[in-house]
Amino acid sequence: MVLSRTHHISQQFDKELEEIRSKVLSMGGLVEELLSHVLDAMSKNDLELAEQIAASDYRVNDMEVDIDGECTAILLRRQPAAGDLRLVLAISKIIGDLERVGDEVKKVARIVSNFSNTGSQRSYYVGVLAMGYHVRRMLRAALDAFARMDSHAALEVAQEDLEVDKELEAVMRQLITYMMEDPRNIRGVLDAVLAARAFERIGDHADNICENAIFLVEGKDVRHVALEDVRQQLEQGRGT
Repeated sequence: MVLSRTHHISQQFDKELEEIRSKVLSMGGLVEELLSHVLDAMSKNDLELAEQIAASDYRVNDMEVDIDGECTAILLRRQPAAGDLRLVLAISKIIGDLERVGDEVKKVARIVSNFSNTGSQRSYYVGVLAMGYHVRRMLRAALDAFARMDSHAALEVAQEDLEVDKELEAVMRQLITYMMEDPRNIRGVLDAVLAARAFERIGDHADNICENAIFLVEGKDVRHVALEDVRQQLEQGRGT
């Protein structure tokens, strides 16, 4: 009877963990969807769509509160250990990053919805859009690495954050040139700068998700560790 009850509790716990993991992926899917929509709004100058996206941020916030509550309940009720504990801790951090991605998407949506007032020109946003598409791919790949519990894929995605930083530098140089050419461009260009910085921060959050995926799989905290050192650690782990 004791063994049967223990087995039942274990199965129930596994079900709870799978449900919360599924909710994280659903939250990630929502955030990715909103990011795709804001890129469409920016590329098509769709102010109405941008306003709709800005008004949808509460859905992301609600999901974070719900999942965070479940994480807390699991920690208190189940007192998980080892890999299960790492999963709950990783999820708790990942949903925080997803919520912040939602905040950045909302910022960009508000910028787009205000295009008609700022006089922003399409030329300001060519490089900004390219950054947006890049970080969207990063976010999708980061969530996929988490879903598949693939630490090596997570590392590959994390390395792309350096490319996003380079893209931001190039975009900033171009936008500064626009401002220098005509001071009347300043207001519209500043909005483009804010949008570019928002996309750069989304890349940072995708990077954080990758770090937590690595922590989940490998049990290694790789925050503030050079990427090459992380790669060596993973290769050593693969060889043992």
